Amino acid sequence: MNVVAVIPARYGSTRLPAKPLADILGKPMVQWVVEGTRQSRLCSRVVVATDDERIESVVRSFGGDVVMTSPDIQSGTDRMAAVARMIPGDVFVNVQGDEPLIEGTAIDLAVAPVLEGRYDLTSLRVPLRSREDLESPNVVKVIVDDRDRALYFSRYPIPYSRVLPAAAEPPYLCSQHVGVYVYRRDTLLRVSALPPTALERAESLEQLRAMKAGVAIGVFETSFQSVGVDAPEDLEKVRNILSGRRHG
Repeated sequence: MNVVAVIPARYGSTRLPAKPLADILGKPMVQWVVEGTRQSRLCSRVVVATDDERIESVVRSFGGDVVMTSPDIQSGTDRMAAVARMIPGDVFVNVQGDEPLIEGTAIDLAVAPVLEGRYDLTSLRVPLRSREDLESPNVVKVIVDDRDRALYFSRYPIPYSRVLPAAAEPPYLCSQHVGVYVYRRDTLLRVSALPPTALERAESLEQLRAMKAGVAIGVFETSFQSVGVDAPEDLEKVRNILSGRRHG
């Protein structure tokens, strides 16, 4: 099966404008994401999907593959679906453009269950590292069942507990969600065609659209160090981590 990795990269961002072009140790963030995604053994193509000529130009300057999509598209899922209508592929991987630490082995962990026919949609999770992450609305939380299927995603600490405080000490009952989604093409187009739901709008989490429609999401635990960049302080975290790796 032909697996295409797509990195949605919008110029506009409420909390961090021009986020894909933010400098991280001399490279734009989108380049870090592309290079990490290229490490995947199962993805046959890596393409950036953008709505802005400045991002297109930067991606081409470092030898990246890029396609232009409409600026009217509001979500990563819908931008993915637009790419799926332009590029042939059986499976499409959404690697969010704000995950500069992404690793190919983590992507392959999510791709394999779709190729094996066990799921039509998968994602990733990592253990929560701190109480600060648990309480931060910028860190998306997920709870799964005993077969790694998502029960719910939220920006707030989940679940509510009448026994433990909401911000209990680790190990936490929820995990941190990682911005990777793997879709069978037909599932991607079906989910994209659905209208946004009240749950999706309330949490500002587009995966809840698929869950509301009854699509099972397999969310598999990986050990890689995920830092989704939503704010300037997240950029500093990433810079410190990558600088440490260079000098480690």
